[in-house]
Amino acid sequence: MRVLVTGAAGHIGGHVTTRLLAAGHQLVLTDLLPVDEPRALRVHTGDLRDRELVREAVAGVDAVVHLGAVPHPNVPDDGELLAHNTLTAHRVLDEAGRAGVRRVVAASSMAAVGLAWSPVPVSPAYVPLDEEHPLLVRDPYGLSKLVLEEAARTAHRRYGMDTVCLRLPFTGLGERLSHFLAACAADPAGQRHDLWGWLHTLDAAETVRRALEADLSGAHTVNVSAPDTTSAIPSTELMAEHHPGVPVRPGVTGHAALFERTACTALLGFTPRRTWRTTTEGAN
Repeated sequence: MRVLVTGAAGHIGGHVTTRLLAAGHQLVLTDLLPVDEPRALRVHTGDLRDRELVREAVAGVDAVVHLGAVPHPNVPDDGELLAHNTLTAHRVLDEAGRAGVRRVVAASSMAAVGLAWSPVPVSPAYVPLDEEHPLLVRDPYGLSKLVLEEAARTAHRRYGMDTVCLRLPFTGLGERLSHFLAACAADPAGQRHDLWGWLHTLDAAETVRRALEADLSGAHTVNVSAPDTTSAIPSTELMAEHHPGVPVRPGVTGHAALFERTACTALLGFTPRRTWRTTTEGAN
């Protein structure tokens, strides 16, 4: 396929670009920062809030991977973050639909549920947390991801375009992952709102490829996470200590992830497998 990747200069975007090129796809790339990728068909540099830039970028592509967004809420202006992420999501999805693009795969976030960046202590209603979990959002970043997911459903209804929104946790490898794991070891409570979730970047890139190529139709939102938590403490003990009284559904043993992953397997035919526990390669 000919695929547009937005946010191609980002941490995940670079690995997605490499993975899709290796799979034989032809790529058009865009980012606020210049992208040095001579194998790309075209590279567009600019702001996704610019309709003309987005319109030029989607021209002639079969599918879009939308990764371009402010990736965290640590910015001076909450309103600007919300405006940026929601407008870019609308621009990409709407222009893709108008251009006849068949599929959009977009990076949502576990923050869409409302735990990760909550300004007040909050606990899930149950774990493993699935895609039907009640929404608890109190922060602008999580809200921006909810708007992304609804914009994807709207684009499907309006244009018949298939969409897959991937709810991602912290994603990393190498030093980035090592720092995150070390932070959890020093203070497990610091990741209680993340439910100690994580994802290896190479598994994130492979999930994007699977979502592009899967035999599916409709508008979907899918949890994606590693099979284990970031903590050396067993998952049931983490929940008892940091989310007391929250029901832990059957099947959570050892260090199992506290996000339900069956929809990812069923829809995309792939479940992230890398773990940092059994091999040093998991963190590379």
